[in-house]
Order: sequence, then structure tokens, then C-alpha cells
Amino acid sequence: MAEKAKIAIIMPAYNEEKRIGNSLKIYSDFFEIKRKEKEIDYEIAVVINNTKDRTKEIVKEFAKKNKNIIYMDLIKGGKGYATIEGFKDALKRKNDFIGFVDADASTPPEAFYSLINKIINNGQIGGVIASRYINGSRLSPKPSLSRIVVSRIFNALIRAALMMPYRDTQCGAKLFSRNAIENMIPRLTMSKWAFDVDLIYTARKAGFEIKEIPTIWADKEYSKINFMKSGPWMALGIIRLRLLNSPFKSVMRIYDKMLNKIWRLK
Repeated sequence: MAEKAKIAIIMPAYNEEKRIGNSLKIYSDFFEIKRKEKEIDYEIAVVINNTKDRTKEIVKEFAKKNKNIIYMDLIKGGKGYATIEGFKDALKRKNDFIGFVDADASTPPEAFYSLINKIINNGQIGGVIASRYINGSRLSPKPSLSRIVVSRIFNALIRAALMMPYRDTQCGAKLFSRNAIENMIPRLTMSKWAFDVDLIYTARKAGFEIKEIPTIWADKEYSKINFMKSGPWMALGIIRLRLLNSPFKSVMRIYDKMLNKIWRLK
């Protein structure tokens, strides 16, 4: 019998005491069944990034009950930074595929398992991303009209600036081959703004094929993401990424100074 593929699921967590317990329970319950059925092996790596609440204490309790749950405790914050550090740590072990999922379980474990099936059964691709905006996706509740409009404008900017064909780069569930992660980490250019876009763009630029598949997604109570507030910063991040990969990258020092000045004033 072929050796089981091992999956590392990175779960960045910033002040997630209200949600991390439920997320770890449903993910560990689901993947323990898959492990016992000898379908895959797995680890859930929670990357606690600069948290101020009881997130760490809750994660430690789950790690005591399930040896496949591990954690890192970072002082520096930011989802992109935390995810990259999780990638680096996962590469220290024999993980065949490495991905990440939001700590609120908006993407249920069965939807993340669809990513696993897709990448295992298509050995030539470098990554799979979950999409809320292609046929076959199931969203609950349906997103508001304002959120749809803003997300479509943002997606149009990505398509125009970076020539990427995807309908949804921001859904918090993505999975990559070990080879893709090893190649991407040294090439990533940002972790503060538009991290997901940078990740996909970098993978494609390195020659890896990235597939987009429909997902199940449920908006959760206590969500911290305000797209109306973060959207402009993400758009500025897209422009920055385009400049970095253009003949005009010499202006990046001026652009970064401008962004940092605005960030301090906000």
C-alpha cells in the first residue's frame, strides 16, 4: 500500500478565543476519522500571532488531547506573516502538502478536504484554492449586495493588474504542494497587504499551476474582517505587487514610504 499523504493545515489565530475551540474540535474530529481510515495523515498547526486574549490557553488544551495539533506563539502579528512562519515550520517535517484555513471555520473541514482530494488526484498541479464565486459553491448566508459589489471590483483590479483568471483570491482556504511552498517562500514580497494575491501570483510566476474549485462557506459571528475598511489597503497592495513586477519597480521606495505614512495616520 502506498504511503499516506501527510497534510499540514496552518491556522493563523489572532485573538480567536471565541472561535478557535470550535474550529479545532470540528477539524480534529473530521481529520482523525480520515487518519484512522488510513486515507491521509495530518497536522493542524495553529500560529498564534500577537494575541491578547485566551487563544493560547485554549489551543494548549486541545494540543494535550490530540498530538496532531501543534502550535507556535509569535510576538509579531499579521496573518500573512503568521502564515509564512507556519509554512516554514511545516517544511521542517515530512508534510507532502501544506495549506491554510481561517481560524473561524467559515470553511468547514469537508470543504478543505475537497482541496486535498483535488491536489492529490492531480499530481501535476502546484496548488488549489477555494472559491465562493464559481458554480457549485454554497454560501450561508448569502453575501450582501454591497459585499458582492466590492469583492467584484477588487477582483476586476486583480484580473486587470496581474492577469490572473481567478474569481476569488480571498477565500481563506488554500493548499499547495511541498515543492510549491519551498519555491514560493523566498519569492514572496509582502505579508501586510494582499497576502493571498501575492501567494497565488508568486506560485504562478514560479511556474506552478493553481486550480480554483467551488467551496462551502459560512460567514461567522464575531468576524474581524471589515472589507470596506481593508479593501483600499488591499487595492494598494495589488498596485504595489504590480509595480514590483514591472519596469517601474525603482519607484517602490517612494511608494512604500507613502503607504507607511498613511498607515501611521490611519
